[in-house]
Amino acid sequence: MSGENQSILKPDEPGSARLIATLGFAGLLSGLIIVTVFETTLPTITAYKSKVLREAVLEVLPGTSDMQRLVYRDGNLIVKEEEEKDEAALFGGYDDKGRLLGYAIPSAGPGFQDTIRLIYGYLPAERLVVGMEILESRETPGLGDKIYKDTAFVANFRTLAVDPEIVTVKKGTKSAPNEVNAITGATISSKAVVRIINEGNARWLERLPGPDAAPPFKDTSPTTPDKAKEEP
Repeated sequence: MSGENQSILKPDEPGSARLIATLGFAGLLSGLIIVTVFETTLPTITAYKSKVLREAVLEVLPGTSDMQRLVYRDGNLIVKEEEEKDEAALFGGYDDKGRLLGYAIPSAGPGFQDTIRLIYGYLPAERLVVGMEILESRETPGLGDKIYKDTAFVANFRTLAVDPEIVTVKKGTKSAPNEVNAITGATISSKAVVRIINEGNARWLERLPGPDAAPPFKDTSPTTPDKAKEEP
C-alpha cells in the first residue's frame, strides 16, 4: 500500500479542543455525582450526629431528660437551635420537670496523633465534672485509644473537682479530688484529655450562671392537637 493510501486510512487524532471538552465534561459529571451523593446523604449524616450528641449529653449528665443548645451572647446564655459561624455552644441538661441539672461542655484540642474532640458534664453549684465522653479521636490503637476504652480512666471524670485546676498524676497515685490517674503507656493522650477539659473550663466556667439564673427549658417539640371529643 502506498504512503498516500496509508495517510488516507489513518484516523484523525483528536484535537486539543476536543480533549479539553471531554475532560471538562467528565469533571462536570463527577462533580454532579459528588454533590448529588452529598445532598442525598446529608440529612442522614446530620440526624446521626444529632443522635450521637444527644446520647453523649445524656451520658455525661446523669439524670438528664431534656437538653437545649446554649450560646453566650451579650453577657448572657441564650437558647439557639444552631450556633453561628465562629460561635461556641454548650448544652444545658434538664430533668423531667424542666430544672437545670448542669451543662455539657464540648471542647477540643491536639492529642498525640490528631485532634481529640470530647464533651464533659459540669455541675456549677458543686463545681464538679461528672462525666466525660470522647466524640472523636485518632489516638494510637491499643494505647491512646484507651482514653475512651479504659473504664478506669473514664471513671476519673465522674466526680472530679475543677479547682484549682484538674491535674494528671501517675496511675495509682491519685490522692486529691482534682487529680486524674494517667493511663500507663498513654500519658500524652491522658494529659491531652485533661488539658482539653481545663481549656473548656477556662472558656466557660466564669460565664455560667447558677441553676436559679440558668435559661429555662423551652420545649420546641411539635404539639399534637387535642383529639376530637367522641360523641356519646
